[in-house]
Amino acid sequence: MLKLTRPEGNLPGDLNVSRRALGGLFFAGYAAAAVSASAAPIVTNLDGLIAEMAMIPAGDRDIPAYVARPDARGRFPVVVVISEVFGIHEYIRDVCRRLAKLGYVAIATDYFARHGDPAPLTDFAAIRGIVAAATDAEVMNDLNATVAWVGAQPFADRKKMAVTGFCWGGAAVWLACSRYRHFRCGVAWYGRLTRPADGQFLSEPEREWPLELAGYLKAPVLGLYAGRDQGIPVTDVELMNARLREYGKDGARIIVYPDAQHGFHADYRASYDQDAAQDGWRKMIDYFAANGVRGKRF
Repeated sequence: MLKLTRPEGNLPGDLNVSRRALGGLFFAGYAAAAVSASAAPIVTNLDGLIAEMAMIPAGDRDIPAYVARPDARGRFPVVVVISEVFGIHEYIRDVCRRLAKLGYVAIATDYFARHGDPAPLTDFAAIRGIVAAATDAEVMNDLNATVAWVGAQPFADRKKMAVTGFCWGGAAVWLACSRYRHFRCGVAWYGRLTRPADGQFLSEPEREWPLELAGYLKAPVLGLYAGRDQGIPVTDVELMNARLREYGKDGARIIVYPDAQHGFHADYRASYDQDAAQDGWRKMIDYFAANGVRGKRF
């Protein structure tokens, strides 16, 4: 099994990781449609951790989730991790392990499980079909089921929960924090803010988007966005920040990395930007702590 490690946080001593090139090794488990031949993904080892798959009862069926946590006694704060459109592939699992190294229970649920696995696919039309089949109602139901399951585990502190997500998952973070009080805060990495034009991907009228939900936030959200994002213009970010101020959501804000591209945290993609990724990660961990979800030493 491929195991990657890299320092990306404000507690590098806890991570005990290093970045290294994979050379000609096969990128086992990474999203086939997006992996870059020049990438050097981060591999976080399992030393001091327990990482396993769990099945989450979600009403109509059980759905899989990847759980990483400290191999130690006690209850640890929880971070729910919501994936990109590529599902629970190695990058998302590694994000969970990085968080576990910092003293969190990290859980990433497969919100596309009913419709297929996008990770091994190279056809974007097929990937979009799987993602589009997962409705807001279905995703939020599965998120509720995830929160209920992890909150009932003896290793989790259900009173200290945060949520983070990337791209598709970044938009889902805004949605989750506008609907529920499960989380003390959220961190959204470059999730779409405005409704797509009619006929575009995910433009179904029943879907909700962050700009429409700003006034309903029940927990503060930190947005981490890219100045050179071809799909999320800076004008959308400025509009969202203005809307947050308008509704008095003082704890919520968006930070823009001017020279970064969409997907700047995804270390297996050509868009990866080490400086922006590391700074964003530090800001995320600090934001969790400032809102009462601080990683527990073990």
